[in-house]
Amino acid sequence: MNDWKAICRVEDIPVLGARRVARPKGVAVAVFRNDQDQVFALLDRCPHRGGPLSQGIVFGTSVACPLHNRVIGLDDGCAKAPDEGCTPRFAVRVEAGTVYLDAAELASHATDLPKPVAGPALKAAATA
Repeated sequence: MNDWKAICRVEDIPVLGARRVARPKGVAVAVFRNDQDQVFALLDRCPHRGGPLSQGIVFGTSVACPLHNRVIGLDDGCAKAPDEGCTPRFAVRVEAGTVYLDAAELASHATDLPKPVAGPALKAAATA
């Protein structure tokens, strides 16, 4: 049986936007809300270059990565053709207006993936 963790109220997530859920270990989780009040959760990392999907543009059941405009399906975490790659998705439950994520997934799912590196840190990592 799943142990669900209350994250927020649906109305706490902007329509056509996202809310980040920090985790003690690993990359944060992005919880998205579309214009039909559907809620989805993905690792806050684009499979292309690690862009923060939580800062992307939500439309329908997709999000456009803010770095290179790759379109990622909110329902499966996979890039739309012709792009490739997937980002891990997380189980979501909405009950009486409260958004829940699976506590076991939050603690362990995709925690081994490296955090994205950008800006000056990326240049330093490339020359090291």
